[in-house]
Amino acid sequence: MRTPAQWLRGVRHPEAFHGHGVRRGFFEGWYVKLVSQDRAHRWAVIPGVFRGIADDDGGGCDEAFVQVLDGLTGRSWYHRFPVDAFSASARGFHVEVGPNRFDARGVTLDLPQLRGRIEHAEPLRPWPVTLREPGIMGWYGLVPFMECFHGIVSFGHGLRGTLEVEGAEESFDGGRGYIEKDWGRAFPSGYVWMASNHVDHADGEHPDASLIASVAIIPWLGGNFRGSIVGLEHSGRLHRWTTYNRSEERRLEIDDTHVRWSLAGPDGVIDLEAERVRGGLLHAPLRTAMHQRVEETLDARITLRHVAHDGTTLLEGVAECAGLEVFGDTDRMLAL
Repeated sequence: MRTPAQWLRGVRHPEAFHGHGVRRGFFEGWYVKLVSQDRAHRWAVIPGVFRGIADDDGGGCDEAFVQVLDGLTGRSWYHRFPVDAFSASARGFHVEVGPNRFDARGVTLDLPQLRGRIEHAEPLRPWPVTLREPGIMGWYGLVPFMECFHGIVSFGHGLRGTLEVEGAEESFDGGRGYIEKDWGRAFPSGYVWMASNHVDHADGEHPDASLIASVAIIPWLGGNFRGSIVGLEHSGRLHRWTTYNRSEERRLEIDDTHVRWSLAGPDGVIDLEAERVRGGLLHAPLRTAMHQRVEETLDARITLRHVAHDGTTLLEGVAECAGLEVFGDTDRMLAL
């Protein structure tokens, strides 16, 4: 069990490891996205650790892992490691799983699909952590009984270096990276997640624009509610539409081909329309084991429009190379 000091340090450092002292019913994973400059290579690499709830014999399904997703083809791989092959810092972003290392300076990979070293060409850009808003979850990040916590390690950063991609040398110089993470007991039973930092508009690519958006079933005091978080960074500012800042959902529709979502809040109105395309299957944490159940793509397109309260369009364009997951009991989520 973590001490109060460990809990407070974890709140202040969402990017760090939160599992020291936790032996059962816990997972933590970092989602590292690597896109080449020409967008011909789009990879997600997810290191993490899982500690299952004890079974009848007192044991649990404990493992470390590195997942790999080819965002263009939808192929995916799940590489298991002994749990003692995992190590991570509780004070900052530094993760090791076997010979694979991830930190604020870059990524070192030694996997059958990807081998080599990618450096971060510029500092990481996290969701700001303040006393009033300790990261993307706002004050909900202070509630210890939340089922799942979320953090943004970097909205976007440049890349440099070369990877051996399935045996062929490929340059990632001038590419773009993105890093986020989750930790807790289990993923929500129903959710939508989307993210992109490749936003194109009429004047060309908007290099500083980045979108992260999610809506999920949140267990709360014996019941459930629908919780939303949308962050759109552009023009030197992070614009927020969240449950905790009392933003209002004007529209949320999910069908076989699209997710259509509109919210109004202190930062104006945002309209999102994501095209659903078939992706690869990733493992996700349930309480007893990591199960292959979540379909994800890095080839989605999200049409977005940000409008100020006076009707001025602040940003309009298409987010490419987008990650998109639609999972679970979304009908129940829509009914909340």
